[in-house]
Amino acid sequence: MATALITGPATGIGRAFADKLALEGFDLVLVSRDGARLKETAAELTRLHGVACEVVTADLTDPDDLARVEERFRTGPIEVLVNNAGFGQKKPFWANPVDVEEKQFDLLVRVVLRLTHAAVLPMIERGSGAVINVSSIAGFLHRGMYSAHKAWVTSFSAGLAIELHAKGVAVMALCPGLVHTEFHDRMGMDKSIIPSFMWLEAPDLVDAAWKDLMRGKSISVPTYRYKLLTAAARYIPRTLIARVSTTGLDGRRRA
Repeated sequence: MATALITGPATGIGRAFADKLALEGFDLVLVSRDGARLKETAAELTRLHGVACEVVTADLTDPDDLARVEERFRTGPIEVLVNNAGFGQKKPFWANPVDVEEKQFDLLVRVVLRLTHAAVLPMIERGSGAVINVSSIAGFLHRGMYSAHKAWVTSFSAGLAIELHAKGVAVMALCPGLVHTEFHDRMGMDKSIIPSFMWLEAPDLVDAAWKDLMRGKSISVPTYRYKLLTAAARYIPRTLIARVSTTGLDGRRRA
């Protein structure tokens, strides 16, 4: 049976990916820093879907823990990698301690780079495999450090997809908008200010993303309303973007 590795799989988008990949017939390697919750998630996935779940407790911003996860790609074949772990900041860049900003940079950029690199090398040798990097439509807007990190993830993934297509390896950036998860609660955001039609459900998002991956897309943007938003983003005045810059356009939690 094929195996998929997912970071941040306990809730939200990560959990939806775990359920989807299990239904697609993948055994799972689940990576998170919350070991107790991770074990509960693994047990539930095995009970629901009958798949084997390997648990790797790791803080991906810790170099030693990250190295252990990278090593997993060399000890057994991983056909699909989902880089999903992340967290947001409610305060602006200058109001946060620089070490907190650096930790977010490490998780959203450096970890994506390193795990993708570890994953694609054996995929290239086999001539098959896929990497899904969970980005955000925030990356299409000028909205501070989070947007900058996600813009890098999207650009990195799209460029790598072109380079690896001929080698049989697919790479895709998933760019969700607002998703019903714990992400915004953890930021203390008032979700009532967001119109209900802007919210997505994680399982629907992941189903659409998987179809886009199968179609060979390098960037997946959910629903026509978010496709329209990203297309229009280049024309939105920066003053308007600044006005909504405290609104989180994403659905992940930190692993």
